[in-house]
Amino acid sequence: MMPNTTEGDELEILGILSSNLTKNDGNRLSMKRYSVLALLMLFSLFPAPARADGERLPAENLTALVAVAVTNNPELKASESRWQMFASKVKQAGALDDPMVMFKIQNTPAREPLVFNKDPQSAKVIGISQQLPFWGKRGLRRDVARYEADSYRWAFEERKLELTRMVKESYYQLWAADKGLEIVSRNLKILSDFITITELKYSVGQGVQQDIFKAGLEKSKMVEMQITLQQQRKSLEATLNYLLSRPAETPLGPIADFTLPPVTLSQEQLNTTALEGRPQVKSLGSLKEKADASRRLARKEFYPDFNLSVEYMIRDAVSTEMATDPGDNMVSLGVTFNLPFQQGKRRAMVAESTFEQTMAAEELRALKNSISYTINETLLQLERRRKLVELYKGGLIPQAEQSLQSALIGYRVGKVDFLTLLDSRMNLFNYERELYESQAEYMMKLAQLEAATGNDLTATSLPSPR
Repeated sequence: MMPNTTEGDELEILGILSSNLTKNDGNRLSMKRYSVLALLMLFSLFPAPARADGERLPAENLTALVAVAVTNNPELKASESRWQMFASKVKQAGALDDPMVMFKIQNTPAREPLVFNKDPQSAKVIGISQQLPFWGKRGLRRDVARYEADSYRWAFEERKLELTRMVKESYYQLWAADKGLEIVSRNLKILSDFITITELKYSVGQGVQQDIFKAGLEKSKMVEMQITLQQQRKSLEATLNYLLSRPAETPLGPIADFTLPPVTLSQEQLNTTALEGRPQVKSLGSLKEKADASRRLARKEFYPDFNLSVEYMIRDAVSTEMATDPGDNMVSLGVTFNLPFQQGKRRAMVAESTFEQTMAAEELRALKNSISYTINETLLQLERRRKLVELYKGGLIPQAEQSLQSALIGYRVGKVDFLTLLDSRMNLFNYERELYESQAEYMMKLAQLEAATGNDLTATSLPSPR
């Protein structure tokens, strides 16, 4: 249970002030004056009824925010379109070139180009040809395009993971900022009352001026922290709205409290899960396969491509003094192929694809090492934050509360000075703030672990309101 000793502390201190002052103020001020002052301060403890100037925003839901980001983020849409663009190239890569149709007038006299009955070699020719790559090249080209498209597909999925991680991190940072503002506001009120107490005691000769300065300094530091947290919250709102592709000034509601879900998988299980499910691993694997297909295609370039053609010749009958040609039509069949003499060019293509394959393999190996390191480091950070949360809740904060109560009792009987009381209150404040920061940091590290493994590790234990 989170501590909330604001009203109790103030009532206790006001009781001390009232009892101490009414015992020793006979030569300075009347008891009635202090009684009225004490009553006014007691009334200040109870907040005035809230006015309905505006409706309170509903609590934000993390799952809904992630869904909005995945749906609306323009960078993610661009990544998806890039994948679809390269996927459209697969059919193009395996398709044959368009056949070529040919029409020509052959062997007609230059003076009469449209006369076909004066020379038996004159003809009208219609032909068609088709370029055919060497066996296996079309399939390899399809493989290269398909593996490249797959790499962009998994890059799109990786971008979704990164976007989800960024939304979650901003979400929990926003929660920590709200909690910080909450305890700062509470302690500002307490410090204001402390200043009133020290000034009143100093005015009747029961305190020292140093107490007033110390309380005022702590309040100024708290105001500085409040300004910083308010600015931080606005910045986090803008960041989250940017990820959700919304106007930067869109207001965000409060963040519900949550429990810390445990990580039940071991480091080895998480590493196996990452190697099987991490999109970036699959993306680099696809690039490695693409490089291998490119290398095999480059080797195929040492073999010629073919061009098959068919021509049909339409001839007219020709009668001359020497002979008569009935003008029978003719058919021609042909095949042409290139001679792969440019060996240097083809060897360079093989070398290029070999280096590409080596690069993809080494990048994949580096990624696996990075994943293993990230999982190990993140697990250590999660364990550290979990232990700190347990320490704050079960040890430091209860002990700080006891120390504050002891200081209150000592202050009542005059055995503890005001500075000790103030330090006890500030220690409790610092531990509360560090508790909230540790809880937020735990959830942020968990989001980073999910991004590293490519899986939602809180699917069965999502943050739930208390």
